[in-house]
Amino acid sequence: MPIAIVVHGGAGKTPAGPLEAFQEGCKEAVRLGWRILEDGGSALDTVEAAVRALEDNPIYNAGTGASLTANGNIELDAGIMEGQTLRVGAVADVELIKHPISLARKVMESPHVLLVGKGAQEFAQEQGIALCKFEDLLTEQRHKQWKEKQAEVASKQEPRFHRYEVNPSPRSEEKHGTVGAVALDTAGILAAATSTGGTFNKYLGRVGDSPLVGCGFYADENAAVSCTGEGEDFIRLLIAKRAADFVGNGAHAREAAEKTIAVLGAKAHGTGGLILLDRQGNIGIAWNSQYMVHAYITSNQEMQEPTTGI
Repeated sequence: MPIAIVVHGGAGKTPAGPLEAFQEGCKEAVRLGWRILEDGGSALDTVEAAVRALEDNPIYNAGTGASLTANGNIELDAGIMEGQTLRVGAVADVELIKHPISLARKVMESPHVLLVGKGAQEFAQEQGIALCKFEDLLTEQRHKQWKEKQAEVASKQEPRFHRYEVNPSPRSEEKHGTVGAVALDTAGILAAATSTGGTFNKYLGRVGDSPLVGCGFYADENAAVSCTGEGEDFIRLLIAKRAADFVGNGAHAREAAEKTIAVLGAKAHGTGGLILLDRQGNIGIAWNSQYMVHAYITSNQEMQEPTTGI
């Protein structure tokens, strides 16, 4: 039975730093996940570990280094799913959690599927996950980005909480750094995980696709998918589930990924991408943004080191 892992570090226009650093972070996450798979570990453990590593890397918009909201908070979203049992867990708009993907897994192992905000924080503490300090998640670069935005708003004399239209569009803001992973283990089980800090300067309480099953992540017996991009359109089109269904209907992993992003381009204005694995270990990667940082390794190709791409 083949084994494989693919990770992504976000898609967008302008990365917050050298692309080489984004690629190296993805490679390290792949190496970590690959060791788990080689030792016979589960796909679920693999994607959780890989995403935790990316959440710890401050260059990505997830965990430490996540974007700030309009009022200067950090609200985190994450989701994880195992394909064989369809077990799924997610958290949204949760604060002061260093590894939201691990909290999502705890939700998956509970009677719940999705917990949000203060309830998710209380659940974390019930499960023995300590709250971190705000400063543990904040980076100097993100703080500077937020202060520059506040200065821009003030210069235009815009009211603090009235800067959005009735139908807000986040497309004018920088987007990058949402992270995700998909894996196939020796038992032939697929798993997917996605984690993000959301859109920079987002409206309070806004939730994108990342913690929504079938939108920002999905796994079943046919495929595992993790997405990154403009969340509202990924939600409208159920992008992750759509990609898995293409595989279920006979498409090759690569074809399924490309067809799904083609649908995104045809039916919406949003940009982004996805990574996909099928149960034969075939890989699909597609995006319509300027870049999507990713890395992978699969036993199908007898690879010694992860391959990276942008």
